[in-house]
Amino acid sequence: MSQASSSQIPSSQSQSSLAICPPFTDPEQAARKVQMAEDLWNTRDADRVAAAYTEDCVWRNRVEFFAGRQAIVEFLRRKWARELDYRLKKELWGFRGNRMAVKFQYEWHDDSGQWFRSYGNELWEFAPSGLMQRREASINDLPIGEEDRVLLG
Repeated sequence: MSQASSSQIPSSQSQSSLAICPPFTDPEQAARKVQMAEDLWNTRDADRVAAAYTEDCVWRNRVEFFAGRQAIVEFLRRKWARELDYRLKKELWGFRGNRMAVKFQYEWHDDSGQWFRSYGNELWEFAPSGLMQRREASINDLPIGEEDRVLLG
């Protein structure tokens, strides 16, 4: 799978002009915010993804706890070095004020060629700027055969 074209995803500089900021009151606006996150994560560009978070953003990802944009970059680089040909789909679950709940699934394979589908839920909290200031993710992995993949392209 190829990474998304950089022309499809705004740079971190132009992202600010497209920011969707809290409070979230419109379902279509909230769904666009989730789609923007999905598109950005599918680039697998750790620096661009981290630019969507505050400098002091607090994360829990599975059993890892960390804070700060640089820690996010380091985490994502490790993640995508291990989770090869990563492809993600996010779906808005709910929203209120400056928070959203998102469910997601993504597919990837390890360096031995074993494919996985990972299922998860995220809780997001946003700063007034529209940047995410807190992310908590619970994720489970299911081994699958390559023929069982559904997130193609």
